[in-house]
Amino acid sequence: MPTSTQRLAEQAAQKMFSEDRASQSLGMRLLDVRPGYAKLAMTVRPEMTNGHATCHGGFIFALADSAFAFACNSHNLRTVAAGCLIDFLAPAYEGDELTAEATEQARAGRSGVYDAVVTNQNGQRIALFRGRSRQVGGTIVETPHEPA
Repeated sequence: MPTSTQRLAEQAAQKMFSEDRASQSLGMRLLDVRPGYAKLAMTVRPEMTNGHATCHGGFIFALADSAFAFACNSHNLRTVAAGCLIDFLAPAYEGDELTAEATEQARAGRSGVYDAVVTNQNGQRIALFRGRSRQVGGTIVETPHEPA
């Protein structure tokens, strides 16, 4: 049976994904979420390729950034990106199934650091992403108040 923190992470992710038109429009799928962790997948479509017949880096970045967003909001505290960077390691091609796994590395006060690894269907690393987060106040989903 899932813990209350796991249930809350799942509820926050479901709420966020239902309102995330950008990730939905790119065909992203939320595969897993836990406190401090999220895993998303996306298939590289023809319109995502560039003049080199490889996946445009912006789409790879978007997948990693979305995984980061779900991981840093998994504590049900509204959190946004304060900064991020990505290193592209290998090309992705039309038809590739890309997966981004984001993991919390540190969280203190209102700030956090998260790493995401983007791989293809063969487990080859496509990109490494690091994001810094900042809590902005509020929650994703309402939580019942505990009796005093």
